[in-house]
Amino acid sequence: MAEAFARIHGGAEVEAYSSGSRPSGTVNPKAIVAMQELGYDLTAHTSKSLDDIPDIDYDFVATMGCGDACPFVRAKRREDWEIPDPKALPPEAFRDVRDEIERRVKNILRELNVSDVAAKA
Repeated sequence: MAEAFARIHGGAEVEAYSSGSRPSGTVNPKAIVAMQELGYDLTAHTSKSLDDIPDIDYDFVATMGCGDACPFVRAKRREDWEIPDPKALPPEAFRDVRDEIERRVKNILRELNVSDVAAKA
């Protein structure tokens, strides 16, 4: 969902990637439904491992709740977002997590001076 929000709110200025240390191989159906509610189609996305994303220096990396156990990805800036994994949550709680991820992505894009977000603020 973070990758989707970076693409939605960052526009052409942002190249976003999402991956995990233990990907399931499929996008969570709850995430697909939650994003469809906002008009975004996640069905074209895939569940990727860290080996599937470019080996580059990123401007920003957000990890989600893994703390010191997070694999290392080179980045100018990194934050561990202690956001609960929503996969087992009921729909309303899943939406709350979705909305928190969107809020954080928009904040980071503003801090990185991405003009698409600044123009919408």
